[in-house]
Amino acid sequence: MSEIRTGDAPRTTSGRRRYLLIPLVIFAALAALLYGRLYSGDPAALPSALIGRPAPDMTLPALEGLTRDGAAVPGFSRADLAAGEVTLVNVFASWCGPCRDEHPMLMRLKDQGLPIVGLNYKDSPENARRFLGGLGNPYGKVGVDAAGRASIEWGVYGVPETFVVDGQGRIAFKFVGPLSEEAVRVKLMPAIEKAKAGAGK
Repeated sequence: MSEIRTGDAPRTTSGRRRYLLIPLVIFAALAALLYGRLYSGDPAALPSALIGRPAPDMTLPALEGLTRDGAAVPGFSRADLAAGEVTLVNVFASWCGPCRDEHPMLMRLKDQGLPIVGLNYKDSPENARRFLGGLGNPYGKVGVDAAGRASIEWGVYGVPETFVVDGQGRIAFKFVGPLSEEAVRVKLMPAIEKAKAGAGK
């Protein structure tokens, strides 16, 4: 009897080890799948259910104390985005490093005559004013989203994000992440031209 027990012990231990490895193998497979989903493809191509739909119906207050050319910069509403002109809506914050990186590109787009509206996300007025005072203000209007509710309505994943809104106030395109020269050339400008071409339809 004792010989049988001694001979069976290694097989039992080996079987237990196999069962202990199963959860580890499953975890490793799930981790690999999630990693692949997160880091494959273009993060700027995240889908938006709002494409082709009217911009959210809301009125955002102005950034207190912000002026441009001696006049107060107003907030904005959906009506402002449906005035017949293709407009960029850029979601930004002073605490956002990538927003600082993309800012020169926004200034260039403003200099080209493109209307840009800023949506200031969960920021303090002082910091937002300092940010725009130091880097320049590309925005004709700046709406404050102190609590982040407006950004939820816009389907914002994080800052920065940029939306192309056609002249009827419909969201035509969404870009996630900082605008680079290549992103503007390859993605943003074609979306703007397409929105302009569809203005009369």
